[in-house]
Amino acid sequence: MSASRAGKATLAGVVLGLAALTACAKAEPAGKDDGTGPVSVKASDSGCDLSRRDVKAGTSTFSVSNGGSKVTEFYVYADGDRVMGEVENIGPGLKRDLIVELPTGKYQAVCKPGMAGDGIRGDLTVTGDAAPQTSEDALLKQATEGYQRYVNSQAIALEQKTTEFVTAVKAGDVAKAKALYPVSRTYWERIEPVAESFGNLDPKIDARVNDVEPGTEWTGYHRIEQALWVSNSTKGMAKYADQLLVDVKTVVAKAKVVKVTPLQMANGAKELLDEVATGKVTGEEDRYSHTDLWDFEANVEGSQAAVQALRPALQQRDPALVKQLDTNFKTVFAALDKYRDGDGFKPYTATEPEKKTLGAVVDGLAEPVSRVAATIAKK
Repeated sequence: MSASRAGKATLAGVVLGLAALTACAKAEPAGKDDGTGPVSVKASDSGCDLSRRDVKAGTSTFSVSNGGSKVTEFYVYADGDRVMGEVENIGPGLKRDLIVELPTGKYQAVCKPGMAGDGIRGDLTVTGDAAPQTSEDALLKQATEGYQRYVNSQAIALEQKTTEFVTAVKAGDVAKAKALYPVSRTYWERIEPVAESFGNLDPKIDARVNDVEPGTEWTGYHRIEQALWVSNSTKGMAKYADQLLVDVKTVVAKAKVVKVTPLQMANGAKELLDEVATGKVTGEEDRYSHTDLWDFEANVEGSQAAVQALRPALQQRDPALVKQLDTNFKTVFAALDKYRDGDGFKPYTATEPEKKTLGAVVDGLAEPVSRVAATIAKK
């Protein structure tokens, strides 16, 4: 997701196993492109070659094959690095598709070998006229409106709880700050794909220490987390707390007005499960506080919210998929139940076999969720 998350590349073994099980296939040569159909993207450690760099407005599919030695990502950026669509965790020799709705305009197509840095960039031009999916399908219009209400409610709570967290940090109340840390992050994790679409705000808010680009100061939640749990202190954290609140308020303001498409919702639901697989199951995300399962549950809840908003349209197109999604979401929440403690969770210090079991459950959900975008793209 975030361009800053270089640390995810160190999880290649976990990522490759999960990616292989989530509808990935062996990479094939791009072949001849007649100007219609999917855009073939040949990613490598040093290249990002598209079969064409002009597409028609509307729904496009980018079929990304990784011929390099590093796990890679593929993004379509609008101005200001606003994410229009992305696919992550494409292991060497594997292929994943991105289905995205693009209006007329200028974009950038970006491969990120090692899932780090600014990536290998090239221009992408979208021309012509196409009616948005929501203008032609009343169920999809209702879905985006319903999901927007959900995002707005989570954004309001994010600002409120982050304000409480920042107040506790600045007051030097370590116990209260520790209690509020996972609660405030819950609202962030539920709407992370929306929040991440706003350029560099995500790394400022959510970067882990190994994600920080050279020459960039480490800020955000995890900077304060380290002080709270490693030093058991808030000393020197006031400026980071103030900046965190400024950045969160900026995200909240943007999230309240951003217009999401049905395909962004579908892709975001999958992205949230990728987040669980690469950060929460492994314990990499909240490495000092071990509050990963709060984030884990919030990611899954956010994924479910997007899918549920799309449910009437999905039911119309593929009722069997809806039934499978319902079952698999219940399975993931049931797997989390054994770790609950009151209103929250026990510290996440799972053994490797436990992590493997949780990873398999998440992967079982990721597979049908990965099919939502293609299902929604159907006329």
